[in-house]
Amino acid sequence: MYREFIAPSEEEMLETVGEWPDVTEDGARVLTWHDIAGGSLTFSYDVLARSVRVRWLSGEGHQVMDVYREGATRLTPTSTSAAKHLSVEFHTGECRGTMEIQVTPHFSVQDRLLFA
Repeated sequence: MYREFIAPSEEEMLETVGEWPDVTEDGARVLTWHDIAGGSLTFSYDVLARSVRVRWLSGEGHQVMDVYREGATRLTPTSTSAAKHLSVEFHTGECRGTMEIQVTPHFSVQDRLLFA
């Protein structure tokens, strides 16, 4: 069964996590954050393809993480006085899960995908 990928507007992303998504020529949205050590975290999402990608590079340019996943159903940005987060829910038929991404004050990614 097809499930829609529900994502916030560009305005909501800017208001919540402080970044306006760039749009690629194929329609994907891309957000990038930088840390004080020179590292970067790039989060991209494609609503029509129901996919997300997280790329985390260290300050030296070494790849820490590169995760691509399909089956996204909801993207939720949140912000508190202490941190900014993205939460992505997935449902791929047999599996369900959540990816929690902290983008400030430091990068953190927690990912769970389990049989439903």
